[in-house]
Amino acid sequence: MAIDDILLEAEGRMETAVERLKSEYRAVRTGRASAGLVEHLHVDYYGTQTELRQMATITCPDPLLIVIKPYDGSSVQAIVKAIQASDVGITPMTDGKVIRLAVPPLSEERRRQIVHQLKEMAEEAKVALRNIRRDAIKAIDGQEKAKTAGEDEVKKGRDDATELVHQYEKAATAALETKTKEVMEK
Repeated sequence: MAIDDILLEAEGRMETAVERLKSEYRAVRTGRASAGLVEHLHVDYYGTQTELRQMATITCPDPLLIVIKPYDGSSVQAIVKAIQASDVGITPMTDGKVIRLAVPPLSEERRRQIVHQLKEMAEEAKVALRNIRRDAIKAIDGQEKAKTAGEDEVKKGRDDATELVHQYEKAATAALETKTKEVMEK
């Protein structure tokens, strides 16, 4: 595999790692209603695990309320069960057709705990990015040993891999800062 292909593959994997971090951040409670809190939940729908966003319309009519309106009215109880079994930490209220989730405001202490969790998630993503770089550099070194790439190409490939990891670490840090700001707002 050519060095450019190795770097392209590494960049794709790094992009995926940052997108996964952003996806995890969408599911973190911020004290403000967001469809991202529940849309990823899996519901046992006629024996099949189905994502909630495929079964219902999820809206946030005000900052402290999530409204879930199932397409199939018979699935309300299954959705309520899935929400109660999840780690969302919000008790669902239902009138038989619509499910409402009242998002309670967060205390200052809870906000700090959430920010700590966000930092841990970002650090895990950065470790994944560094592991991807390590794998890319290992593959590039393999090219040198196989005599399919010259010394200059290998050095440039290593530098490019390091530059890529710095670029995606900045993206992960930016996502962390944005989410931290969102959590700490009252």
